[in-house]
Amino acid sequence: MESVSYQRFPKIKIREMKDDYLKFELRETDASMANALRRVMIAEVPTIAIDLVEIEVNSSVLNDEFIAHRLGLIPLTSERAMGMRFSRDCDACDGDGQCEYCSVEFHLRAKCITDQTLDVTSKDLYSSDHAVIPVDFSDPSDANDPFDHTETQRGIIIVKLRRGQELRLRAIARKGIGKDHAKWSPAATVTFMYEPEIHINEDLMETLTLEEKLSWIESSPTKVFDIDKVTQQVVVVDPEAYTYDDEVIKKAEAMGKRGLIDIRAKEDSFIFTVESTIEILKQKLDAVRLSDDTVEADDQFGELGVHMRGG
Repeated sequence: MESVSYQRFPKIKIREMKDDYLKFELRETDASMANALRRVMIAEVPTIAIDLVEIEVNSSVLNDEFIAHRLGLIPLTSERAMGMRFSRDCDACDGDGQCEYCSVEFHLRAKCITDQTLDVTSKDLYSSDHAVIPVDFSDPSDANDPFDHTETQRGIIIVKLRRGQELRLRAIARKGIGKDHAKWSPAATVTFMYEPEIHINEDLMETLTLEEKLSWIESSPTKVFDIDKVTQQVVVVDPEAYTYDDEVIKKAEAMGKRGLIDIRAKEDSFIFTVESTIEILKQKLDAVRLSDDTVEADDQFGELGVHMRGG
């Protein structure tokens, strides 16, 4: 008896990529692979985050542990993460996690000397490595605007100081993964949905009046369908907006038009949406391209590829 092969060759096509947003297609695979990829992006991609904080002076209203926790959640640029060692595996410092091969040192010194509240932010953290710094959320187009005092221009607020209050500390950032702690997760959210396949029964649709068509379209909580102004036909404008709520199917049945619409999920096609502040995750996914680039991209995948293959 000839054996059946279950080997899969998934393909990825990146649709949209911004500084903090990514949308791509995953095709020719199943839900197990899609969920594995989602979990890898959340918990297995290594990044750099502050892991040790030594407080020298803290006269602010926040206690030491609170400040240390806030520092750990500040996203750091992690392009260097792939070349760093995990502190537990570093033989240069015997696992102490405080050498140039497995850590980056930060210093913060701030004191309020006026009656105006001083905001201590991520921009007050000084790094020993220019390649590992707090992620800059400011808009370059507003960099020269002297009247722009938004949160993004100031950085992420760590603590606020009043007159006479002071904060001095030393922090050590290390390489880690989200499985160990959420502060190392490169993604804020990673979601995927089955790509919907929508078919309208044109013969049944022709039996509806314009008012009935509009009523049926409005039954959908999202803008999936619309009326063509020229032909007065119902058209699918955004299939991916469909949330599998079955409202349009229920509406068709209530109108006595069962079979008016047929919506099925493509079991081998998924649409991913990723929100991230870490550049390294975009670099990893950018290495994976559709068709001809897939083999070459597999070599560029590095650690992420090892995790995906179960190595």
